[in-house]
Amino acid sequence: MPIRLLPDSLVNQIAAGEVVSRPAAVVKELVENSLDAKGSRIQVVTEAGGSRLVKVTDDGAGMPASELKLALTRHATSKIGSLTDLDQIRSMGFRGEALPSIAAVARLRLSSRTQDAGIATQIDVDNGRMGELRPAQGAPGTLVEVRDLFFAIPARRKFLKSERTENGQIEEILRAIALAQPSVGLTWVRDGHRVFELEPMEGDPAHRIGSVLGSSFVGSALTLDATASGLRLHGWVGLPTASRGQADRQFFFVNGRPVRDRVVAHAVRQAFADVLFHGRHPAFVLYLEIDPGEVDVNVHPAKSEVRFRQSRAVHDFLFRSLHGALAETRPRPPQATLAQDMPSAGSGVEGGQAQLPWSREFAVGAASSGRVAELRSPWGGLYQMDPDTPAAPLGPARDPFRPGLRHLRPDPGTAHAHSPTLGYALGQLHGIYILAENARGLVLVDMHAAHERVTFEAMKSQRDAGSIPTQQLLMPRRIDVSAAEADAAERFAESNLSVGIELTRTGPGEVSVHAISALLATGDLERLVRDLLGELSQESGDPHWLLRQQDAMLANVACRAAMHAHRTLTLPEMNALLRDMERTDRADQCNHGRPTWVQLGIDDLDRFFLRGR
Repeated sequence: MPIRLLPDSLVNQIAAGEVVSRPAAVVKELVENSLDAKGSRIQVVTEAGGSRLVKVTDDGAGMPASELKLALTRHATSKIGSLTDLDQIRSMGFRGEALPSIAAVARLRLSSRTQDAGIATQIDVDNGRMGELRPAQGAPGTLVEVRDLFFAIPARRKFLKSERTENGQIEEILRAIALAQPSVGLTWVRDGHRVFELEPMEGDPAHRIGSVLGSSFVGSALTLDATASGLRLHGWVGLPTASRGQADRQFFFVNGRPVRDRVVAHAVRQAFADVLFHGRHPAFVLYLEIDPGEVDVNVHPAKSEVRFRQSRAVHDFLFRSLHGALAETRPRPPQATLAQDMPSAGSGVEGGQAQLPWSREFAVGAASSGRVAELRSPWGGLYQMDPDTPAAPLGPARDPFRPGLRHLRPDPGTAHAHSPTLGYALGQLHGIYILAENARGLVLVDMHAAHERVTFEAMKSQRDAGSIPTQQLLMPRRIDVSAAEADAAERFAESNLSVGIELTRTGPGEVSVHAISALLATGDLERLVRDLLGELSQESGDPHWLLRQQDAMLANVACRAAMHAHRTLTLPEMNALLRDMERTDRADQCNHGRPTWVQLGIDDLDRFFLRGR
């Protein structure tokens, strides 16, 4: 078959196949055009899952009559005019393909009116055939009506799913746009029924997020606002305990554009690695602000993906920001910061170990008096200690239990007002749970899960401080690798050493391992090295891969080392664990993502027993 130019109608239908895959894509393209036109209120009307009708109306700038036909021509746009503009895209659309692509596979009516025009202008397009301009009634703004999508292309139409599925796709698109643009009012009418009507929001977008995802999302999420090197990440990250069975509440926006990106997904997964239960998915609404010149939005026909020019820097920034936010998931008092109720990490430090503010005075009193000593803690509890068992300072490098301390009855009326977040232990239930009383009511703690997290974080601190030893191999272990992997070994020699593996390049395709951390010594060394270098040799490889491998091993060690069920604890031992939880990062979840404690308020208990009913 000889080479020849394709007819315009076929070119447009091919382009439509890239841009218009289903009714939801039509909704997305048209609503984005309305946003670029500075519409403050946008209405979407759909019928039959969008296959029969998609109508989008806005109150934006509108188009003059002289530009309507041009707007329906491929690659005609007002949003860019040069290659420089393409590198600094701030608009939602820019290719000029949406309207002509839709018009090539449906019946389209375009009506628009500028703010200073006395009347609107309308044009119809039927399966790519453009009609004539004519006057029409209409308020300032633009209306686009798309009917009978794919009516002339049965092969394409049969790939549409059920109306329920297509409506679900439209809802997902509109939810993302509503979250991305809280200052824009958005209404959706589906088959004659108003699904939602969101008013424009100014200032804090929390109310918009609550309207779209439910108030429970904001109530169970951490707020985040981090900046570094020209990047800003802000929004809400759901607590690990609010994770979901599917990834249906993951919204990420780059300069206001909803996107799905592998760099982002990987950074989020790694940040949640040791706080999320297997098979669960985190929920988040996050906004990344970045210089438009540092992100390429022209990598996907539907503009649903982006490419970061400095992907490693963006990945590390996202990971650090999220990891740092999740580190704060520890027991905290309501309406207060932990520092207001608990000693800070830098207070009462002796020998590098943090102490409770009364522990030093208490130990001195017990040792000097030669009798049973008493002390009232600043939280209102009365404590006794036998002089033969002096108090040891609490800290991450030692067992948290203090066997000489006996918890007596708290002072009436003062214990609640000044109790720490997790309160004071009352006893054990079946040797599994610790029951404690705090100002809000009853606290239940899974003692194994809690001690597992405390131990894990303590071991990570030891590792980061370099106190986990590295053992020299009796004979260097030579391993054959590819040239690219050997190059990676040479480039990342120092970073490998810092996490406990010492290797050097000894040939074009060979490395030698000289020493390895005790944490890694029990594994398959050759496989570990190959996996590490394979990861580092990739362009998008992760230099923190080995650190995460160590974390996984530490988590397993901590699980085995933590106290197990049916171990009988004294009240002082229970209280010591509660205090350690209050000082430990990520103490709300164990290493596998399970919750470590729950709070039952007095109101909850009253409901159980119908008090006041």
